[in-house]
Amino acid sequence: MTQQKTILRALAGETLPTPPIWMMRQAGRYLPEYKATRAQAGDFLSLCYNPELAAEVTLQPIRRYGFDAAILFADILLLPQALGADLWFVTGEGPRLSTITDANGLAQLKPIEAIHETLNPVYETVKILSQELPKETTLIGFAGAPWTVATYMIAGKGTPDQGPAHALKAENRAVFAGIIDRLTEGTIAYLSKQIEAGAEVVKLFDSWAGSLQGDDFADFSIKPMQKITAAIKEKHPEIPVIAFPRGAGEKYAGVHAATGADCVALDDGVDAAWAAEHVQIDGCVQGNLKSSHMVTGGQDLIDETRRICDAFSKGPHIFNLGHGITPDANPDNVQLMIDTVRGG
Repeated sequence: MTQQKTILRALAGETLPTPPIWMMRQAGRYLPEYKATRAQAGDFLSLCYNPELAAEVTLQPIRRYGFDAAILFADILLLPQALGADLWFVTGEGPRLSTITDANGLAQLKPIEAIHETLNPVYETVKILSQELPKETTLIGFAGAPWTVATYMIAGKGTPDQGPAHALKAENRAVFAGIIDRLTEGTIAYLSKQIEAGAEVVKLFDSWAGSLQGDDFADFSIKPMQKITAAIKEKHPEIPVIAFPRGAGEKYAGVHAATGADCVALDDGVDAAWAAEHVQIDGCVQGNLKSSHMVTGGQDLIDETRRICDAFSKGPHIFNLGHGITPDANPDNVQLMIDTVRGG
């Protein structure tokens, strides 16, 4: 059955008459059933670390919409927590972490082999999903890419310009590089365990790649993703990898070759026709409808969905949003998007 899964066929380079579809953050706050399960869990981190409930929210959008893939419900900041950082979430404001800004903080991070004790519930979630997902649905595991995760570890929270991480990179490059290296090693171990538990594809989210300028983009976004991809391919050669350097702009061209990824996910800041010419020529692409269409809906959603499908119709393509769906999205618009992709 594996080779019949449409996501895996697209990732292998096949051009399909109808692109497979899934959606970033498809398990989330726009769904009433998610809100009910989140309330049952008590708080966000409790939900992430409860295998039964995390599997339930992963399955909810599959039951409702029949997406071609399910993505593990977790958070990119579980890895730094497993490495020893304190992590908590402030309602309405997002994550907070204890900061790492010097050699002493770097030295106090746990060794890589110690992360799995914290992350075992995530692997249990993957095992449950590998048993309970419909046979035609691909299971995607994921992690944050080192640069993006480092920006949170250094600042202690999300920032609009990733300023604290850029400052540490300029002021103490050795410590900064050490954080990147530790996260690279940890991500390899984390994704490998997800694959061993049943993930069929893994995705690297470099959400803040676009703020890296000049050589830093290659050094701290592309090269860590290349190291991770190479290590995954060595251990699990049959597992496809999706790379998402969000905000890369024209630097999306060449990312397949530079990272070794099977698929490059595109944000909505690049035009689909341009991406077909400059990125899809190297392999599968994923994307890239604006998330705002899930709020506004209507004919604009239909027209833009069709335009993207048409632009990518001559090569391997997985339909998705250019970023995660937002909590104010209308679930009916998700169905409209799916119907448009599948019905023409």
